[in-house]
Amino acid sequence: MSDPIVKIRNVSKRFAREGFDVVALDSVSLDIERGDFVALMGPSGSGKSTLLNLIAGIDRCTEGEVDVLGTDVAKLSESQLAVWRNRHIGYIFQTFNLIPVLTAYENVELPLLLTNLSKKERKKNVETALDLVGLSDRMDHLPRQLSGGQEQRVAIARAIVVDPDLILADEPTGNLDARSGEEVLEILSTLNRELSKTIIMVTHDPHAAGYAARARHLEKGLLMENGAAQ
Repeated sequence: MSDPIVKIRNVSKRFAREGFDVVALDSVSLDIERGDFVALMGPSGSGKSTLLNLIAGIDRCTEGEVDVLGTDVAKLSESQLAVWRNRHIGYIFQTFNLIPVLTAYENVELPLLLTNLSKKERKKNVETALDLVGLSDRMDHLPRQLSGGQEQRVAIARAIVVDPDLILADEPTGNLDARSGEEVLEILSTLNRELSKTIIMVTHDPHAAGYAARARHLEKGLLMENGAAQ
């Protein structure tokens, strides 16, 4: 078996809140293989999104090691992290996070503006990404001219436009109706099956988790194994 592209080792994360330490993650260890599609499940406050943010380098662990693609993300400076994240990570948020005054095309192009690609190369990448999510005919629309499902598909196109090694999705269907959510899950499944994209998806929805190859459960900051803490 190949070396995992995500290696989480004895990771803990604590937050100081009103004079108390809140334990978000407690000695979590996890491997993610290249081409895997993993659903991180658990109730609100179980540590799912915290773990996703540690993998993305958006947050830093209190203890332990987070190795992603051979890089110990805790050792990168903020500026190094920004460059590394833009090159390797595609992040899909529950709330879309599109810029309202930019068209779908311009929103998707944003990550490419931090690369050395020419305008022609950027255009090709943006059009390819929007085509993959079925929105070639909406590229000149502003977010307010799109449905929620279409906005999330633009957000997926933005996440994949740099051809990232790892796609992280935080409750990607949480703000969508059933039909739009199904469309988003089908796209993620296609990205995994046909383009071999590695995906880690946070969800509390068993139906959404069914699209993943495997699911791991978190409870109160602990990673569960067969109903018991690992």
